Amino acid sequence: MPGLSAERPAEDGYRGIWYYNQPSNDKYVYKYSGGFATYPQQHTPIAIYSKEANKTFFCYGGTAKGTHNRLLHMVSYFDHTTGEVPRPVLLLDKKTDDAHDNPTISIDGEGYIWIFSSAHGTSRPSYIHKSAKPYSIVDFELIQETNFSYPQPWYVPGRGFLFLHTRYQKAEKGRSPGRALYWMVSPDGREWNSPQQLAFALQGHYQVSWSGGERVGTAFNIHPPPLGLNQRTNLYYLETRDLGDTWITAGGEIVDIPVTTEQNPALVRDYRSQGLLVYLKDVQYDSKGRPVILYMTSKGYESGPENGPRMFRTARWTGKNWDFQPVAASDHNYDYGSIYLESDGTWRLIAPTGAGPQPHGTGGEIEMWTSSDEGKSWKMVKKLTQDSRYNHTYVRRPLHAHPDFYAIWADGNALAPSDSSLYFADRNGGVWQLPAQMEGAFAKPQKVRGQE
Repeated sequence: MPGLSAERPAEDGYRGIWYYNQPSNDKYVYKYSGGFATYPQQHTPIAIYSKEANKTFFCYGGTAKGTHNRLLHMVSYFDHTTGEVPRPVLLLDKKTDDAHDNPTISIDGEGYIWIFSSAHGTSRPSYIHKSAKPYSIVDFELIQETNFSYPQPWYVPGRGFLFLHTRYQKAEKGRSPGRALYWMVSPDGREWNSPQQLAFALQGHYQVSWSGGERVGTAFNIHPPPLGLNQRTNLYYLETRDLGDTWITAGGEIVDIPVTTEQNPALVRDYRSQGLLVYLKDVQYDSKGRPVILYMTSKGYESGPENGPRMFRTARWTGKNWDFQPVAASDHNYDYGSIYLESDGTWRLIAPTGAGPQPHGTGGEIEMWTSSDEGKSWKMVKKLTQDSRYNHTYVRRPLHAHPDFYAIWADGNALAPSDSSLYFADRNGGVWQLPAQMEGAFAKPQKVRGQE
């Protein structure tokens, strides 16, 4: 029942879920698969650094000991003062093996931790939980049982929550089934307004978003018939600075909401006419508050070299127009990386751009790239993983990322069910593995790779 809270059990180690989607009946086995504790990119944020607590709180899709695909929603933190992690707290058993149900996290102005537990479509419920105490993961209160997909909760200081998410729509007169983008607003996380539709054209959209101050911006694509999500293409951008009362383009043009057509003012680039698919990765803001979108283009949804080259790209708003630049090639559509726009002008990409032990499978070896000219040229500066037994997947940037806990991800076999470990990296490229087995209440992560 909403309103009840209870101390949650803790697991004795960090174990990620293994997941697959769409068997391909070829040597690549699946459309995508692997260790998906930090999947998917449409779930954000999954980690937040709190200066007040000096901890990076995070959530992930875990699994029970001795299994690889029973989804448990796990919550934990890295203590920057002690360099330790506690046993991760089991928030709930999602009763599925579907990593689309993975959770996201938010922290409000009083330090309470909020977990938004997703559902993949309408067949299972979604949940909103709030920690019983500020900066604590010991116990949580169930606020709401409802339904939403691809949760992206943003707490705007002094204003409340803007909750971007997806709702699955059924076919109706003159409307195709698909994924519609919505938002809700709440001053306190308890009372929410009615869901408001942001976009639904053709067969729907995926989105990635980020928050910078009072601004929340979203980049999205479109799903054309007949293949829908397997034909995803085009690049769009909208932002709001007033919790959704007004939505504007990067140039400040007010856009009528909801977006219901393929050609509209939010369009950043038409890739459908070029025959290219668009896989969204990340959104960030530069020192002038201008959006930069990270995405990948591909020739087809199937795994394998035939649909290459797959290229990470950036779209940067210059103040007058969008500037498009290539970043780095990769070998799978679902290779996911995060982009960092740092105060000294450095742009940094951490992504599985290196060939992994399961080539042309999801993920690979993690590499660090930097640019000193706003993305016009890039250099690979460090290999964060090498000679791995499994591919590394879904490198995620924490909100307010601390240099000592700059990225978090998981590994897993891209070709067959496997165990999955979790890792994090610092800004210099040092890598630590979170302990898969813990004897005590706290443990120091194991250093896997140090500075070179």
